[in-house]
Amino acid sequence: MGEVRSETPGAEITGFGRFWKTFGPGLLWAAAAIGVSHLVQSTRAGGVGGFSLVWIVLLALAIKYPFFEYGPRYAAATGESLVEGYYRLGRWAVWVYLLITLSTAVVIQSAVVLFTSFLFAHVLGVDWSMAVMGGVVIGGCGLLLWIGRFRALDWTIKLVLLVLALCTLVAAAATLPRVPEAELTPWPLADGSEVITFAFILALAGWMPSALDISVWSSLWTLAKDRASGIRASVSEALLDFRIGYVGTGLIALAFLTLGATVMHASGESFSPEGAAFSLQLVDLYADTLGGWSRPVILAAVVTTMFSTSLTVVDAFPRAIARSVRTLLEGVNEDPRAQRDPKVEQEIRGYWITMAVLAVLTVLVFTYFVGNLTTMVDFATIVSFLTAPILGYLNLQVITSRHIEDRFKPGSALRTFSWLGLVLMSVVALVFIGTLVL
Repeated sequence: MGEVRSETPGAEITGFGRFWKTFGPGLLWAAAAIGVSHLVQSTRAGGVGGFSLVWIVLLALAIKYPFFEYGPRYAAATGESLVEGYYRLGRWAVWVYLLITLSTAVVIQSAVVLFTSFLFAHVLGVDWSMAVMGGVVIGGCGLLLWIGRFRALDWTIKLVLLVLALCTLVAAAATLPRVPEAELTPWPLADGSEVITFAFILALAGWMPSALDISVWSSLWTLAKDRASGIRASVSEALLDFRIGYVGTGLIALAFLTLGATVMHASGESFSPEGAAFSLQLVDLYADTLGGWSRPVILAAVVTTMFSTSLTVVDAFPRAIARSVRTLLEGVNEDPRAQRDPKVEQEIRGYWITMAVLAVLTVLVFTYFVGNLTTMVDFATIVSFLTAPILGYLNLQVITSRHIEDRFKPGSALRTFSWLGLVLMSVVALVFIGTLVL
């Protein structure tokens, strides 16, 4: 946070060298997205319904794609984040985003860090309380960000995602001989007869690959990468970077679903509804089924999955909140191409203060409210699910507004697909509300 943008645009660097210097924000987005939705939901989907829920995963990935893409597209085209884009629609739009973020930040960070803390305690063989372990995880993430700033985040996530991808894909490939035995039906069935609940399908689709509000995170990371590298990525470079991360996210989701379908589905074992305990049961099952060699591979995949998510969440919430507050206080430039210097002491202080506040609140949740965390997570999930059409609409309005040059706006096909996605998400949200009321 707070790196100075170089005056050198980097135009003299071409080819792979330039791409590598601009490459990274898409991986950060992927790291934030690959978490409970992949490790728990995708694996459980395969375990309960075999391969019959693949179409839900693919549909969710397709429908949400445009709204996630608009984050880096807008940032690369204008040099602004989506927060400034919302402000150009009206202050109310920034308030909507900020209120959604504030209502879910503590709960989401607590859930992610709790999951990660449980896994780290298991791997390290320590018997510390979750409050202490959670403080260690958050403190470690914060220290890494303090020492290395955005560069440390960028390089760490690249390394972690490499390990995650290799371990997950190797484990999934090892189960391929079992694919013919897995169930593949046109409609999801459990145990060959019981229809999977609508609530489970909604939960799977709702956070697959993630909540729409992280589109703002990717726009902020795109700008931070520009400052750290001294090169402003073009729109085409930013989109290529994002698409690599998005495709990778989809492949990891399908890999975890494959693991669930080929190993869990036929096991007949009863799995814990708690994500952390579930992940350890998963490791044990794979080791028993595939052999002892798979235990460290699966465990590495599980731990790196949650660590990468924790690190990005610890950075992203303070980054987004600080930028939102600053934008509400100071507004934006009339010319979107006139770059503001992001190194403003107020925003930097806001970033670190917000990180500290969220860390304290997370530890307090672990100390006093951990028993109610499941209910709190359900609340955050519902908020993210119901607000997805609102944020999707805001993203579409921003990317098609008069403040962005026509050549950088999405084409008519992508716009039409975006409206289709908004309609589908709105209908599903209304159906969900109906199930709560009736």
